[in-house]
Amino acid sequence: MRNAYIYLHISVLLAGFTGIFGKLIDLNEALLVWYRIALATVLLWIILYIGKDRIKYPMTEVLSMSKSGCILTLHWLFFFASIKHSNVSIGVVCFGLTSFFTAILQPLIRRKRLVFSELMLSMLTMLGIALIFHFDTQYRLGITLGVISAVFSALYTIFNEELVQKYESKLLNFYQLGAGTLFLGAIMPVYLHFNPTNYLFPTAQDWIYTFILAFLCTVVLYVLFNLALKKLSAFTVSLSFNLEPIYSIVLAFILFKENQDLNHSFYIGISLVMLSVILQAVSSYKSHQPKAV
Repeated sequence: MRNAYIYLHISVLLAGFTGIFGKLIDLNEALLVWYRIALATVLLWIILYIGKDRIKYPMTEVLSMSKSGCILTLHWLFFFASIKHSNVSIGVVCFGLTSFFTAILQPLIRRKRLVFSELMLSMLTMLGIALIFHFDTQYRLGITLGVISAVFSALYTIFNEELVQKYESKLLNFYQLGAGTLFLGAIMPVYLHFNPTNYLFPTAQDWIYTFILAFLCTVVLYVLFNLALKKLSAFTVSLSFNLEPIYSIVLAFILFKENQDLNHSFYIGISLVMLSVILQAVSSYKSHQPKAV
């Protein structure tokens, strides 16, 4: 059990580094995401091949897994674009809106009852983002891209909910990342036409950062996550991942001195976001407590 907690918190810390590498790598967001998921797909294929896992599935099932992979790719594309047009702190705070959009979209897509408490807590996060958006005008484009990223993150969470129950995780991730690689590669010429760049290939330093991002912050993170999930409840794991934005912001403050670029509105806004996370954690904890008899 102790090792499971160690695996869990290492995976959360690795997730916190994702935004950091997005800032360190000079490639634009589309090329960054493509190289990341392409490398991760190859690494996962090697893992599946060595483990002699079943890879071939009927085309209908492959397409089912691939659809969510394309949504995940769009989430990453807008997430890294948000960081490129603002900073790491803004990008990860906007990621906190995922719960807001999940609370709204899940009842519509899955035809479930709208949970009022979830909506109210998510509205608190929305208010925090609105405060940052209103006062930090220099980051409005980055915030807008971050909000769009959160929409795709919510959609991925909703559509992936059933898939994770049906397919083995490594296999599911392999097909999702593989589909994302093909999808983003197909639209890349159009994307680069409207967003031209002088850097089509990673520099030596970018290759190192991209490999670390693909290996540590994608494949290893995923493996540790699943090792933890074998011993710990999904509730404990998801609750711990609420620390990811905090880790990212602390790292950004240390590495990039981003605290010097942010005004008081950011701190008010992020306080509301963190308050929402804490209240959601308390609410979830209470709902998971055994009822007295």
